[in-house]
Amino acid sequence: MSSGSESETRTRQDGETPASPVYGNGAQTSLKSRSKRSLHVKHTDPSERRPIDKFRSTVNKIIAMKRSTTILTSIGAGAEPGIDPRRASMEVQYRAVQKDCLIEVVDYSAVSSSFVNMRNAEFVNWCGSPKSKRKDWVKVRWINITGISWDVIKALSFMHELHPLALEDVFHTRPENLSKADYFLHHLFLRVLVHDVDEDGSSSPPTYLAEELDPSTTKDVLHQRKIDEAKLDALKQGTLKVSVSPMFVFLFRDGTVITITSHAPPDLMLPITERLRRADTILRSSADPSMLLQSFLGLVVDKAVQVIDAYHDQISKIEHQILLKPKPTTVRKLHIVSGDLVLHKRTLEPIKTLVYGLRRYDVDRCAALIDDSDPAMKGVPVVGFMSHKSKIYLADVYDHTEYILSTLDMIAGIGESLTDYSFNMASYSMNDTMRVLTMITIICLPLTFVSGYFGMNFEVENWETEWSDVLFWIIALPCIAVISPLFIIPDIKKMWHYIQTRKLLKGFK
Repeated sequence: MSSGSESETRTRQDGETPASPVYGNGAQTSLKSRSKRSLHVKHTDPSERRPIDKFRSTVNKIIAMKRSTTILTSIGAGAEPGIDPRRASMEVQYRAVQKDCLIEVVDYSAVSSSFVNMRNAEFVNWCGSPKSKRKDWVKVRWINITGISWDVIKALSFMHELHPLALEDVFHTRPENLSKADYFLHHLFLRVLVHDVDEDGSSSPPTYLAEELDPSTTKDVLHQRKIDEAKLDALKQGTLKVSVSPMFVFLFRDGTVITITSHAPPDLMLPITERLRRADTILRSSADPSMLLQSFLGLVVDKAVQVIDAYHDQISKIEHQILLKPKPTTVRKLHIVSGDLVLHKRTLEPIKTLVYGLRRYDVDRCAALIDDSDPAMKGVPVVGFMSHKSKIYLADVYDHTEYILSTLDMIAGIGESLTDYSFNMASYSMNDTMRVLTMITIICLPLTFVSGYFGMNFEVENWETEWSDVLFWIIALPCIAVISPLFIIPDIKKMWHYIQTRKLLKGFK
């Protein structure tokens, strides 16, 4: 037996995972260190190994575990990008991410379809068994995973060779991440934000894996963040609550489509499943995986349309309340809605860019994946992930995104106008109040002057009369009659103009 065959045999005996064609051996080769003598020792049977060889194997495993633990402490800025499940360091870092997932495997073609539901352990065993092999009649396989768990993602990655950069996006998703499309040699990866109306408002804000896996984020920090979000939600009572959660889609050239959702509602994919159960739908009759991807995007956009319509109804109610009588609570509600619209515009605009890129630049991005310097790549035809039929239906999805963004701008414009109207009405009310106070002061000014004048202590006896209070009104009332009209002349002109306008309108009836 050659030394290369001996090395491969010993590698399999130690229980290592084979090298990844996408990412290579990764840290496995660096974590395994052996002496030159152990590399040239021949063993025909593991049970016949010498004690010194067993000792070396145990020491190598301990060293590998120690090094992988050391690697975890240095994860952060400047770390190697991507998550490769074949690395021992990735196993140590992400094996704590465990969640009960609901996995649905749908195999279908134009003539038949099958639906299988599984849990974590059953799915992991299924991936490594011959049962996972597709039958001849199957044209498209859809694997829908609700929940993110390391054992499920690891088994799925071994089965379909998911790119490490795509897995990093799955595990390190933050609320600030936007929708995007990444092209890889073996598959297309999409991250799309799903907007849905939370009608009951009872769902708690989700905690993303990126926050849980961040070494600088402790449990106390996460707990305090949840408390702050709960306080903010309490202040937003009475306004529309919208949940935003990511959906990850993998599209392979062999007809396999994988969707992963973590915080989305469990019945999100129910309309797609119902369409696949019926043989007369476009999804079943076409048996096109890119059409299945288009249906996911259409579902996301339709959910966003429902959100925009709900915001339109709410802004109409706020407008009615403000036009009747602006109140501080109504203005506060309007401010909250306007702020939410700004945030949702930031998350909805990338969906439009994503759909446009799939329609226009699909083939160009696939051509960029071909390495001309590789002799094996020469002469390879450029084929996009999206079919011509799917691009036709994506045009309808793009029109819906245009409607969403235009309606969003319209609602935001109405909100700004109502805000300006509320402050203008508040200023007008204050000015009107000041005007009334000024009129009262002007009317009372002659009275104040006369009373102050006659209230002085004059020594001349001629001022003292028996009808001094009557004399006060004889002097004050003419002064009021003369001074007051001078200040209300503009109001008299407005009233006169209003009377003339009413007479003119009555003449046309």
